Amino acid sequence: MLLANLALGVVGTIVLAGAYTFHDGVMRVDEDHDGRHVHVWVPAAIVPMAMHVVPRRQLERAADQARPWLPTLRALTKELGKYPNAEFVDIRSTGENQHVRIGTHNGKLMIDVDEPGEQVHVACPLAMMRDIANELEANAHGV
Repeated sequence: MLLANLALGVVGTIVLAGAYTFHDGVMRVDEDHDGRHVHVWVPAAIVPMAMHVVPRRQLERAADQARPWLPTLRALTKELGKYPNAEFVDIRSTGENQHVRIGTHNGKLMIDVDEPGEQVHVACPLAMMRDIANELEANAHGV
């Protein structure tokens, strides 16, 4: 009986940790180029947490460089959140099978680029982008 309770506690902890890790969704980057495939799927909650292990000096330098763009990023993510499923850019080249699409889907910024021999697809949760902007702002000099 003790072993069953212990197992139930471990499984419950794993389920809760998984739910927390994936609550912001998944950041996805898929790239196919001349037969090579790179597919990266990362829980969005991990990205802002990973910023805490970046050396402080590097993070401050990145924050200083990004500082002029942080208000724009914050406003962009706030406004894009008002359009959970929208298409903003859809460009097709008729002769060369090239296609670029930018939009939102279920709270994620979606960027898709297709051309012969190369495809890139990025899905980035808006909540993660806001968290990164807040983290960078907190680490900028003079703040």
